[in-house]
Amino acid sequence: MRLSRTFAVSLLAAALTTAPSIGAQPVTPDPALAAEIDRRTAAIVDKVTAWRHDIHQHPELGYAETRTAALVAAHLKALGLEVQENVGGIPGVVGILKGGKPGPTVALRADMDALPVTELVDVPFKSTVRTVYNGQETGVMHACGHDMHTAMLMGTAEVLAGLKDRIPGTIARIATNIAEAHDATADVKVDIGYPSSVNSDAMVAKFSPTLKRV
Repeated sequence: MRLSRTFAVSLLAAALTTAPSIGAQPVTPDPALAAEIDRRTAAIVDKVTAWRHDIHQHPELGYAETRTAALVAAHLKALGLEVQENVGGIPGVVGILKGGKPGPTVALRADMDALPVTELVDVPFKSTVRTVYNGQETGVMHACGHDMHTAMLMGTAEVLAGLKDRIPGTIARIATNIAEAHDATADVKVDIGYPSSVNSDAMVAKFSPTLKRV
């Protein structure tokens, strides 16, 4: 799949429009900032697609995403974010980007775990990883989109880090694997050891950009 050039705009817009609805400090829309985010997003679409292919080709089951977590952490550190690894005693990663303007604190969460599924589609980045799951040998595959989920988080971090002086508020990026098992954001934040110093006003956990096949 080729990621939409608007994924970062969609994520930031969703985050900053959700926060005021729950009592956080309102943020005035900035068309110039949105246009710049769109421009920078378009410039890294191929990079994000390459990350997605790499993660897809090297899937890891839940609680074992050491390679994926290391990839995410290294990227966030290179961008200058405050990074915490092995959050909650699992391969979870939290990166904090502090904007240059006042505003809400928003968390963007991505899942990293793959599934015990054998990939049958013949693509250049096909997964050939095998494992034993519940006593049976099986393949491992990103069959529900967490490869895209993680790649989009990395891309969003790169775009927004380059504009941090213009960003209102704080953006927390959480890469984990367990939140789908929970209904409440508060439970997720506690269970993964979400930093108590970052009291987020909103969490965007399911990204839904426009996608198309390649």
